[in-house]
Formats: sequence, structure tokens, C-alpha cells
Amino acid sequence: MADHAAALTWIRAAPEDAEGPGPWIEIAFGHGDLVYLRETGDPGTVVTTTAQKWEAFTRGVVAGEFDHFAGTEATGPDT
Repeated sequence: MADHAAALTWIRAAPEDAEGPGPWIEIAFGHGDLVYLRETGDPGTVVTTTAQKWEAFTRGVVAGEFDHFAGTEATGPDT
């Protein structure tokens, strides 16, 4: 998987004015129906999903279905 993932073209999901290494999520669209996700700080760990599931997720983000994760109430156990 790591060899295959290295050959992909990764797109960094970061604000346009963002500087530095992140941490950011990177996305790559592979052959067929596959979408790959990884963190800039751990590029060897890659998660794979389908284009259909990725499209459903991004539609949910745009629709605000995940806004509750972005607020102060979304702090996890490490904070």
C-alpha cells in the first residue's frame, strides 16, 4: 500500500494562506473508485474509501452535518 500511495498525486486540504507542515489532511484520487486519505505528519498511514462515500461525506460537510465537531463542545478527552 505505501508504495502505491507514494505514486499518487496528493492534494493538501489546508487553508489557502496556511504555512508550515500542518498537520493537514491530504487526499488523492486513485484508479477506479478509490479515494485515499492521510495526515501530513504520518504519510505512511493511508485510509482508503470509495468515491461514492467520499462524495457523500463532502456533501455532508457542505450541508453542515458535522458543524458540531468544529465548536468548543467538540473537544475530546485529550484537551
